[in-house]
Amino acid sequence: MLRCCSLGLLMSLAATTFCLPGSFAQEVGLTKQAAEEAIEKVWQRRTSDMHTVWEAELANERIEAAGKAMPLLVKQFGTAPASGAALYISMHGGGGAPAAVNDQQWRNQIRLYEPEEGFYVAPRSPTNTWNLWHESHIDALFDRLILAFVVCKGVDPNRIYIMGYSAGGDGVFQLAPRMSDRFAAAAMMAGHPNETSPDGLRNIPFAIFMGGKDAAYNRNKIAEQWKVQLAKLAEEDSEGYSHFVQIYPDLPHWMSGKDREVLPWMKEKVRQPWPRKIVWLQDDVTHERMYWLGVPEGQAKERTRIVASVTDQTITIVGDAAAVNLLLNDQLIDLDKPISVRWNDIQVFEGKVERRLDSIEQSLEQRLDKQLAASAIVELVR
Repeated sequence: MLRCCSLGLLMSLAATTFCLPGSFAQEVGLTKQAAEEAIEKVWQRRTSDMHTVWEAELANERIEAAGKAMPLLVKQFGTAPASGAALYISMHGGGGAPAAVNDQQWRNQIRLYEPEEGFYVAPRSPTNTWNLWHESHIDALFDRLILAFVVCKGVDPNRIYIMGYSAGGDGVFQLAPRMSDRFAAAAMMAGHPNETSPDGLRNIPFAIFMGGKDAAYNRNKIAEQWKVQLAKLAEEDSEGYSHFVQIYPDLPHWMSGKDREVLPWMKEKVRQPWPRKIVWLQDDVTHERMYWLGVPEGQAKERTRIVASVTDQTITIVGDAAAVNLLLNDQLIDLDKPISVRWNDIQVFEGKVERRLDSIEQSLEQRLDKQLAASAIVELVR
């Protein structure tokens, strides 16, 4: 790991002072193969420690995290391929209503969709608030749900999908941008985005299904606006913002099951863990990592926007964050060669970055996702 102290001067390994952690002398210079083997070993160790706990939660159909409990209804369809089963997380409607109403919506949600293959999971929101699927505890609960299914049920971490109807659709609008690096695709049915923006959907295929007569809260009009915005974003960025918008002119809030046509579209999508461009727009619920970008603990700020891209061996960053962490892997950039980093048109780093065991440990401690494990970390501070 390299921690760069100042961005005011051109940085290079030959002419830069670095603030290096005390353990820098340990495990320096892993080869690519050794790093891959280390990632596997560290991941196996960390997941084995929790395997029994996750098994028990799935057996009890109840996930616990962030001080909340989230009951589950689960169905399994088809035969999983060698790479692992798909996982569909499907959020119910309801919202600010008595518990009995949300319970009914939850039990109905498990009947709405039947994918050809995979686990279809309908979680029950831990609360009965209007924003039941985008409160801050949902992120931690979904992370734990995903881990439990990946480790205990053989789910492919690159084929995890999120969907939701009505208030569940509100959740998709909110969670897909702020958790896009967890999912292969997202499908929003009959929901409302509230204050969220489509900018963060650059790397997650996103579907919108809406009844043309679903006028409550202007859902239909806002769906049309998002259709235009997504098309514009895709036109400006030809490799991003894959989307599918279906507005049924004569249908109300309930779309009579027509929205099931999203399933063949979704199943073809596979998460790309190391996209070469990231648009990271923090929500009111903040995160400290998005794909291969991070911010130091405690420094994530609402509405902060960072755009980062990789071209050959050059990383370009545009944004007003005070500090940025680059979590690197050979799937993104060749760590056997020097790299260059430009931040807001200033060259802030140039040189080689070592693959290190402590970087692997740090990456997997922050996000226990083997597909996203970094073998080298560069910490940049303005």
